[in-house]
Amino acid sequence: MKLLVIYFAVLLGCLGLATVGSKSFLATSCWCWSSNQGVVALKKQPPPSQEYVSFGSYGSEVDWNNPERVIPLGYEQAQGKRIFYEQCVWCHADSTPAGPSNRSNVTPTPPLMNDGTIFNAESDAALRKMIALGGRETGKSAMMPPYGKSLSTEDIGDLIAYMRVIAAPEYHKPASRKFKWKWGGKSS
Repeated sequence: MKLLVIYFAVLLGCLGLATVGSKSFLATSCWCWSSNQGVVALKKQPPPSQEYVSFGSYGSEVDWNNPERVIPLGYEQAQGKRIFYEQCVWCHADSTPAGPSNRSNVTPTPPLMNDGTIFNAESDAALRKMIALGGRETGKSAMMPPYGKSLSTEDIGDLIAYMRVIAAPEYHKPASRKFKWKWGGKSS
């Protein structure tokens, strides 16, 4: 019996020292504690790379022009971001995860991937063609290689979705045209 009492006393002493030694608990609040028991229980914050911006978001991208703004990415946009950082970052960004990009060594200098003043004017079909066939085939810089054999149609669509969401100024999809069908000279 004495041994059991000593065991519990040591156990309680260790728990007390651990509580006093740490600034807070890194666990969620327990339903069994009332709010006035004096123990502060805080939830550990996930690292920013694993933090999702909103429900239904598959990741995020910090706005290249405003680091205070974080852009939530849908699934296709997140896949496009992955492709961008694998294939395009070396020429269409000022910096890469490995350091400076090669953009300044290319003539003519490629536009930044988020340059909405250039890319917003292009249709999705024109961008798809430019990415698949390369610059030479579309009247752009011959330095832009064709990606039609290394990227699937879906990959290219995901890349365009990413380009649209990071564009500055913001991209607005053009209004769809409404067709009026004429039957026997009358429109309906």
